[in-house]
Amino acid sequence: MEALRAVQILNPSGEIIMPRPDHPRVICVANQKGGVGKTTTTVNLAVALALHGNRVLVVDLDPQGNASTGLNVPHHAGVPDVYDCLIDNVPLAEVAQPVEGIPNLFCVPATIDLAGAEIELVSVVARESRLARAIAGHPEKFDYVFIDCPPSLGLLTVNALCAAQEVLIPIQCEYYALEGLNQLINNINLVRQHLNPTLDVSTILLTMYDRRTRLADAVEQDVRNHFGAKVLNAVIPRNVRVSEAPSYGQSVMTYDPGSRGATSYFEAALELAVRGVNTGGTA
Repeated sequence: MEALRAVQILNPSGEIIMPRPDHPRVICVANQKGGVGKTTTTVNLAVALALHGNRVLVVDLDPQGNASTGLNVPHHAGVPDVYDCLIDNVPLAEVAQPVEGIPNLFCVPATIDLAGAEIELVSVVARESRLARAIAGHPEKFDYVFIDCPPSLGLLTVNALCAAQEVLIPIQCEYYALEGLNQLINNINLVRQHLNPTLDVSTILLTMYDRRTRLADAVEQDVRNHFGAKVLNAVIPRNVRVSEAPSYGQSVMTYDPGSRGATSYFEAALELAVRGVNTGGTA
């Protein structure tokens, strides 16, 4: 069974299992709480969609550069990165790097320079829409653009929310995860009112789910009752393979495609793709 799952996920035949949307979907992966699986979700959904026939761009907007690490894209000091696009108007196409071993997947890395961008953006004209302009100016059209946000509600996250049409919120299955959610939803509503009227919280993904605890079950019920159909049926379990993969510069999809973590992310990506086609681009 594991070997069968691995073949399905790696898709050596190149068959398109995940339908392509009829227009580019720009998805911001946001949650101001750290450690809920934003980067892991961004990397694994992007790889899953790219392996199944979609053209995908990942924009790493977190100064820690973890998405760049997970995709094995160089992001040491001196590498052209998303900071150059935001501050110096360098075209995104000049900064995006192809991801080795995954056709159709590109990544705009983040270096430590990005840590200063939060302060430097304050005095820049149209500071909230710098990223939106950079993405719109990319000559190639992608099926999906995933923006991995930092764990804060600062100007970088606001840039991501202005550039996106959809927000995907990963929620860790524990009580603290629900506490900060209100603040995030309020901020998204503010951005919608003043800067980006088309922004929509389209997808909620439950991560780090531990079936052995009653708490995880209670959190899942709370989230499903509150957000209804926005919550994906696929749930990401706690899985050691998911945690190990980045240390090898890989996603769990390529590191251990037969694992429960890879299967869960594959199911989540498929659901995301099918929902987007069925509802005309927003899940």
